[in-house]
Amino acid sequence: MAASDVPRTVLVTGASAGIGRALARAFAAAGHDLVLVARRGDVLRALAEELRAAHGIRACDVPLDLTAPGSVDALLAALAERRLAVDVLVNNAGVLEAGAFRMTEPEALARMVELNVGVPTLLTRALLDPMLARGWGRVLNVASVAGFQPVPGIGAYAATKAYVLSLTESLAEELRGTGVCVTALCPGLTDTDMAQQVGRVNPGLQIPRALLADVDDVAREGVAACLRGEVLRVPGLANRLGTLWSQLQPRWLVRTLGGVVGRRLLADR
Repeated sequence: MAASDVPRTVLVTGASAGIGRALARAFAAAGHDLVLVARRGDVLRALAEELRAAHGIRACDVPLDLTAPGSVDALLAALAERRLAVDVLVNNAGVLEAGAFRMTEPEALARMVELNVGVPTLLTRALLDPMLARGWGRVLNVASVAGFQPVPGIGAYAATKAYVLSLTESLAEELRGTGVCVTALCPGLTDTDMAQQVGRVNPGLQIPRALLADVDDVAREGVAACLRGEVLRVPGLANRLGTLWSQLQPRWLVRTLGGVVGRRLLADR
């Protein structure tokens, strides 16, 4: 049996909805035990019960608002109390603030930076040493194709995902040969509650459902890439071509084209 096929304990943040919920289901289907973390305790408990019944795995829920002060320490304390060793950390929890940067409330920006950047950074740092001591571990960071280029209209969100992407690639090289691998999952437009919410709040950013990737397909790709130890996974051929194009073009061109599209969307609001 390959090391990646051995049942592991997987911690998923933001597990109550969207890509996080789909990732939890995909890991459970592969026979891995789960620690589910999110704000909505009732939804989390129902998901844990569903996965235990469907796959015969162990699944515990840790209701927690990761934007609250001291939340990472509280999560680590909950793991210690339950004597849980995390083999696979999935940094999925995140929020998207769309619209003109100058019109976004400072509190909303601070919350997004804390959840998208601060929490995964500190949680990875805290759980990395035990993985290294065991000689095996995986970190799956959910980034975005938005992290490959500036995206006016969701500029701060894209910047947080650029951070996640850069940190992932840096750590992947730092940890080469240790048995611990770090993967960035960079989905494009995906059919989740977040995508639908953005469309309702920002009519100019509405995306036809036919253009949204299936969330379960994205999750299965992410789980496979994580367990194999891939550094980067961009689901979907069109997304891979788009990210490749943005990396090959001069930055001024990518920035200018993004500005044309972004200003048009903001003007439609």
